[in-house]
Amino acid sequence: MAKSTVAAVRSNRRSTAATSTTLRANGAPGLTDKDLETIWKTYKKTRDENLRNTLIEHHMPLVRAIAERVLQTLPKSIDVDDLSSAGTFGLMDAINGFDLSRGIKFKTYCTTRIRGSILDELRSQDWVPRLVRLKAHRLERAIRQLEGELGRTPNQAEVAEELGISLEEMQAHEAEANAKTIFSLSEKWDDGDEDKEMEKVEILADRRSVDPVDTIQQRDALEMITNSLTKKERLIILMYYYEGLTMREIGEIMELTESRVCQIHSNVMARLKAQLDRTPAPA
Repeated sequence: MAKSTVAAVRSNRRSTAATSTTLRANGAPGLTDKDLETIWKTYKKTRDENLRNTLIEHHMPLVRAIAERVLQTLPKSIDVDDLSSAGTFGLMDAINGFDLSRGIKFKTYCTTRIRGSILDELRSQDWVPRLVRLKAHRLERAIRQLEGELGRTPNQAEVAEELGISLEEMQAHEAEANAKTIFSLSEKWDDGDEDKEMEKVEILADRRSVDPVDTIQQRDALEMITNSLTKKERLIILMYYYEGLTMREIGEIMELTESRVCQIHSNVMARLKAQLDRTPAPA
């Protein structure tokens, strides 16, 4: 290796070390335009990772700001930190690919890369095909435009005419668009009262539905109670207590008199009571 080349390499190393030391002493966030220019030139010559990390740290507030702007159009289940992480990869690509000789500002160049990286990450997690998304957005734009022109909600025929498609195609687009959104039941329900925060699943839960645990317990209890009964006795108990039939109706179904049904029922109740009395109480 020529002496001039060795000297140049040693000079670059000293310059990199000196720049890194200065940055550590002063703190990266307080960099001036002149500092940034020096860092960029040195980094492009040496590809020093410390300088690259300094550039990343300096531009992280920009990544956060872009992530927060994108978040405003997304469901609440999306975390801004996840968007920032995706944007950081875009920032790193922008730093590696930035060309100083083009004479453009790095902020202008990296903003597009950061936003693109965030959107790419969102698309990779999207379960809906991109073509369906495009159709849904086109449909929404047409509906909003017609609402502004007509002063009311347009019907399907008017939307189809606006889009230049048939009514059948319009209905197919609408059906696809209805399946393009998915919500998390763990999202917080926003009712304006911060003291009473609750999840959507608490709002959507049907309190009138039968608890499956209660159903299982009732089934087990029924099996235990009717296990010692004859077929006729079991049918009477089931029809009277679970079907809600009267003694007369049960008698007509089983071809017995009402008094006979009452007698069988009384005998069953007496035996079950005696059985329960003999059962020891749980400890």
